[in-house]
Amino acid sequence: MSIKIEPISDAVGARITGIDLRNDMDAAAFRTIHQAWLDYQVLVFPGQELGEEDQVRFTAHFGELGGRNRKVPTAEGDRVAHPGIMLISNIRKDGVPIGSLPDGEMMFHSDGAYAKRPFRYTLLYALEIPSVGGNTQFANMYKAYDTLPDDLKCKLASCHAEHQYYAGSVDKAKPTESLTGVRQHPLFIAHEETGRIALYASRLLTTRIVELPAAESDDILEMLFDHAENPEFVYEHVWTPGDFVMWDNRCINHARTDFSEGERRLLRRTTVFGTDPVAAAARAA
Repeated sequence: MSIKIEPISDAVGARITGIDLRNDMDAAAFRTIHQAWLDYQVLVFPGQELGEEDQVRFTAHFGELGGRNRKVPTAEGDRVAHPGIMLISNIRKDGVPIGSLPDGEMMFHSDGAYAKRPFRYTLLYALEIPSVGGNTQFANMYKAYDTLPDDLKCKLASCHAEHQYYAGSVDKAKPTESLTGVRQHPLFIAHEETGRIALYASRLLTTRIVELPAAESDDILEMLFDHAENPEFVYEHVWTPGDFVMWDNRCINHARTDFSEGERRLLRRTTVFGTDPVAAAARAA
């Protein structure tokens, strides 16, 4: 069976069938999937049966596997074989969480934006899914940038956004002691492979535009968040066990919808390290 690629929404994304990811890819399959990723930014592989080793092996084709930047031991402990694996879950064993499911996931964000080397890719495999809710929304940040007014693009062309994340807290005014990271990146970044420009800011992680006064920064960021979350730019994925979904953090923000506390949700995450994002203006120069 040959690989089949089908767009899944006007906003972003494609469904990939005709490949079993338990099998190692040959060069032709890798090129096809990599190009589809560049073209569609979010890829959905339904009906996969992936163990940890399968997911780690597949992820490693696309670069250096990401790690976990935590000051305290992770909830997964010895439940996972690879230190870069994260369990996205509300499940508890003997009263103790087996993974992480922070409320912050319900706000749009880009994984690792608070680091010098944000994650280039995130890959998520569904093991247990609630009957309703717990969907993942993907916002196309290429389209968010493309549709900004020209005068605002000019005003913000050389600006930087500061991103920070406190594990265990969504209240930026009252953070916990678990500061994961703080980093400033260009507000408009150039994708190092496609050359396309993306808006690089998110409601969860971005705290200010460095070059602007505080009040103006707050107003513009709120407008940018609302703009980027326009439903026309968003694809919402309704999970089925066996779905393997992967996305490009350089041009995609994502968020989770709510679901009942009485239902179980378990997904396995891997990531790929990227590089320090480059300003669109610098690339153009």
